[in-house]
Amino acid sequence: MRTDFEFRNGALLGPVVFRPTFNQFEPISATQAWSLFFTASQEDNVLGYNREIGRFLNGTILAVILFGGAWTLLFKNSYLVWQLLQQLG
Repeated sequence: MRTDFEFRNGALLGPVVFRPTFNQFEPISATQAWSLFFTASQEDNVLGYNREIGRFLNGTILAVILFGGAWTLLFKNSYLVWQLLQQLG
């Protein structure tokens, strides 16, 4: 088997963010940003080109942060919440 594929360009093997064609100061989508995060900057299209994937992951992270904060506030001060409920009910 004969292959004519040669790696002459050193940027082909490096991370995407250091390739000359990537760093043109163009805005990237949330999906591209998550792809770069999950692949350690190796590929920017692993998750595809659908914008909804990026929005879903952003929403998931936001929901986890808000839920964690509410959980912490509720159960860190559970004695105060219990006293408040006793006074109200």
